[in-house]
Amino acid sequence: MKKVAVLGTGKMGGAIARRLHAAGFDISVWDRTKSKAESLQVGRVVDSPADAARGADVLITMVTGPQALRDVYFGPSGVFAAGADSTIVDMSTVGPAAARELADAAELHGAKLVEAPVIGSTPAVNSGTLLILAGAALIEDLDRVRPVLQQLGEVHYVGDVGSAATLKLVANSFLGIVSAGAAELMAAGTAQGLEPEQVFTVLSRVAPGLKVREAGFVRNIHEPAMFAVRDILKDLDLGLALYQRAPGARSKVPLTAITRDLFAAVASRAPDLDISAIVVAYSADRMPRQSVEERPS
Repeated sequence: MKKVAVLGTGKMGGAIARRLHAAGFDISVWDRTKSKAESLQVGRVVDSPADAARGADVLITMVTGPQALRDVYFGPSGVFAAGADSTIVDMSTVGPAAARELADAAELHGAKLVEAPVIGSTPAVNSGTLLILAGAALIEDLDRVRPVLQQLGEVHYVGDVGSAATLKLVANSFLGIVSAGAAELMAAGTAQGLEPEQVFTVLSRVAPGLKVREAGFVRNIHEPAMFAVRDILKDLDLGLALYQRAPGARSKVPLTAITRDLFAAVASRAPDLDISAIVVAYSADRMPRQSVEERPS
């Protein structure tokens, strides 16, 4: 039985830990907010990333961004402080630069990195239907952890380290653009006298991925969040920074830039609501109140 450590037990990381535990893997968990790891009641709760790394065959990280990833691996009690030589699977959305930085450090410590950002949210984890975008220096590195990843969903090999991280930013940029477009045209259609349900039914036939957010787009219900506004804003910022570094590309991502600004405006008021809250950018009187809850790690 493989020993798997899951570092970062927010909504996605927690669901991953539960799914792998149910599949029979020997699980240890860590989160910077220890009570979150303890509340899972799954496997062994450890005190630091270094503790998690000791004895693990596979290390899975699911954290909020590049700096959180660096803290987990390079911090004084980080994974590399334990001299980890296992296979690292980073499922966070951090962009290609952070992925390559981690791959280089892993190699220095005798470990291997598989980047594995995902398409899908917690329901897809629970049903084992994530789309996992995998990048690895060698296909053998991916094959080593494939039995673990296949418990979570379909594994799609993209290429070398950095390629999957890039594709994930492209996918999330598209999700943001589609969501903003749906919000804009929901407002435009209802302003012409159409019922919100009618407009949404047609839009979700054109873009089926919208369907899971019907409550948000039609009834202004944006909790619980499947994908928070602050998280897509982070991904849009990472994406824009990447796209604009390409020669001559600065003027070629105007939709992404506009979408980023729309989400930034909503994030300033309700960062932890689901991305369906983008509807408020087009109808100020629909601004929902956000519940006061502990922010996820």
